Amino acid sequence: MYWKTFSGSSGGMNAIKTLGRILPRVFLCFQFSMGIKMLDKSRLRIAMQKSGRLSEDSRELLSRCGIKINLQQQRLIAFSENMPIDILRVRDDDIPGLVMDGVVDLGIIGENVLEEELLNRRAQGEDPQYFTLRRLDFGTCRLSLATPLDHNYTGVECLQDTRIATSYPHLLKRYLDQKKIRFKSCLLNGSVEVAPRAGLADAICDLVSTGATLEANGLREVEVIYRSKACLIQRDGEMPAEKQQLINKLMTRIQGVIQARESKYIMLHAPSEKLEEVISLLPGAEHPTILPLAGDQNRIAMHMVSSETLFWETMEKLKSLGASSILVLPIEKMME
Repeated sequence: MYWKTFSGSSGGMNAIKTLGRILPRVFLCFQFSMGIKMLDKSRLRIAMQKSGRLSEDSRELLSRCGIKINLQQQRLIAFSENMPIDILRVRDDDIPGLVMDGVVDLGIIGENVLEEELLNRRAQGEDPQYFTLRRLDFGTCRLSLATPLDHNYTGVECLQDTRIATSYPHLLKRYLDQKKIRFKSCLLNGSVEVAPRAGLADAICDLVSTGATLEANGLREVEVIYRSKACLIQRDGEMPAEKQQLINKLMTRIQGVIQARESKYIMLHAPSEKLEEVISLLPGAEHPTILPLAGDQNRIAMHMVSSETLFWETMEKLKSLGASSILVLPIEKMME
């Protein structure tokens, strides 16, 4: 059940919502066709957030994949200098629709925004077409319910017949419908955390990263309803061979970037008789390079790629096995 902050017929509101979704796509298509330079259909179009939680990480990912692009200027469209790729810099909640409507080929988007748009379109009787290429290693957050600190929260049943402010009404409705909780939804597009103090709502449903914003506004997180990371999505439908080859190349590079972030190059000296124990301590180590140590027949030098999981603890265990000269180096790029 929703608290509607508008008046008028449902048909009129549906028409307004439809126009609100279609007009930005038309505008972007116009921008493409009337841009400073004409766009070849073989060029890959990628939508990313212009500013916000994912924008810097998205820019860094593309840069580390070798895509040279100037994103300093405040332009809607940026052109790659070394690859047939164009970047659309838009609001994050426009990205799923741009992909689903075929305006762009790929989109970097938070799963929370993607799922909300998916539920929204299904509620309007549409069948959104897209597929997820992969999850990315940034943009981690959670969509949570939060109540005022003085609220005696004992379980989700406490939210029965309450008013909840959110920017994610469809995700909220799905969760509370599953719990058989009746509620009224107050739709806000920003500053959701101030709703209880302003008397607009009894609780909120909003994104949480550290919880500091909730605490600053006298709220506490009580239920996690959705966990999210950034992901890369692709439009449905036939893709020209040149574009698909470029997408495949990009996916290989993204995989290499993520693997490099999650791995470290390890070099150390260790007793020869402790070789198997040392290898067992290094997650991801596969066929390490073993070299004789000059001047010491009882020790060897080892080089390997390993994940960084709990690495301080691992280093202490390695030292207890007699390892020395332990070096942990970052990996710039990686391809298997």
